[in-house]
Amino acid sequence: MKRYTGKKVHELPALDQLKKELKREQYHRRFKRLLRSTVSTLIVVAAVAALIATLLLPVLQIAGTSMEPSLMDGDIVLLMKTDRLKTGDLCAFYYSNKILIKRIIATPGDYIWINPDGTVYLNGTELPEPYVQQKALGECDVEFPMQIIEKNYFMMGDQRETSIDSRSSVIGNIAQDQIIGKIICKFWPLSEFTWLK
Repeated sequence: MKRYTGKKVHELPALDQLKKELKREQYHRRFKRLLRSTVSTLIVVAAVAALIATLLLPVLQIAGTSMEPSLMDGDIVLLMKTDRLKTGDLCAFYYSNKILIKRIIATPGDYIWINPDGTVYLNGTELPEPYVQQKALGECDVEFPMQIIEKNYFMMGDQRETSIDSRSSVIGNIAQDQIIGKIICKFWPLSEFTWLK
């Protein structure tokens, strides 16, 4: 509302107040819309990340020493769910409501033999194992030679003296449906970030 005084047009103080209030209200509406949009986007991103982490790329923290020196207690690793597993791959699998991490030594159809000194033979040839610091037969009560049946894997820890693995009939060969995934990288601690084969 404007009032003519003869020479100048003056705005009433109430109109100034109304304009300020209108600007403030528009700012609040824009802010609320932006906040809602941001929160919605963050929820969607978090849900997608959780699905990817659960279904495709699980993350695990190493507990124990059976895979030293390749993986140390406290390391954090990233897994990839895959059916393409080969000798030498580090895998996580379910066993008795726990998750264990071991190395695939033999795949379906392979013949395996372990000497009393801990030397591993795969299909009649000595298996090169640069990741093992000290060979040992360890806790072994299975009979060799052994052929690995279809959809099963023979797995062992890198600490052969102390690791409880497929050499023990308690664990035995690991069925494919027990396997969570193959470790593709160690990303914590960051100073030891490593892509694994």
